[in-house]
Amino acid sequence: MKQAGILVLALALLSNMTLFGQEKITVKGSDTMVILAQRWAEKYMVAHPDVVIQVTGGGSGVGISALINGATDICNASRPMKPSEFDKLKQRYGTRGVEIKSALDGLSVYANAECPVQELSLGQLKDIYTGKITNWKDIGGPNAKIILYGRENSSGTYVYFKDNVLMGDDYTSTVQSMPGTAAVVNAVAKDKNGIGYGGAAYGKGIREVKVKKDATSPAYAPTVENIKSGDYPISRYLYMYVRNRPTGALKNYIDWTLSEEGQKIVSEVGYFPIR
Repeated sequence: MKQAGILVLALALLSNMTLFGQEKITVKGSDTMVILAQRWAEKYMVAHPDVVIQVTGGGSGVGISALINGATDICNASRPMKPSEFDKLKQRYGTRGVEIKSALDGLSVYANAECPVQELSLGQLKDIYTGKITNWKDIGGPNAKIILYGRENSSGTYVYFKDNVLMGDDYTSTVQSMPGTAAVVNAVAKDKNGIGYGGAAYGKGIREVKVKKDATSPAYAPTVENIKSGDYPISRYLYMYVRNRPTGALKNYIDWTLSEEGQKIVSEVGYFPIR
């Protein structure tokens, strides 16, 4: 038993360095970025069999906590880190970390395929998610209660939507919190009165509602052209964070995600390259 305990301890100490002679990189955080991070990891490991990349989700907040606690090499986040989070990194490691913009995303508004509402303003979205608008007929739809789906509060998408659409106001208590963006899409796809939000790469089996800045502005879909031009009003960067300036295998991997090959995968997944 004692020998087994020593072996477990030794493996734990090695877990952040090598795995059976291979370099190990751990990635944790944003559920929005899980599909992209997994595709990056799979592609990279084929060309670099000496590197093992482990990807898990959990939400941006979970990834940021893991980065601060030393439990992951890379934190994926669909929102910028907060000053208080940078301060915690500084207190623990003497560095405020490194922020890497890795992709662009048009934060999409999902409606059921049968929903007749084609577009919404930011003001209408705010009123819907704060509980001021509760019936589809008030925004050009049928006389039916709007069923709200959203993300849990550890999600960067939850925070981004609250800060940039609700303008800091609280979500209404009727929003059903889902454990990931795929769950939001699945719920809306099955609920003809449902509405949800999340990353553009997940918009399958539903319809993406066009969004406009205000009642008099034109409405735009979350396409690459509209996001790069700034016309789509709720676009954002997707980030990777590391504790220190990356070196060695970690630097090589991050550099590759930002390369032409890595950014091509961004497009294939359904997000938008920064190059």
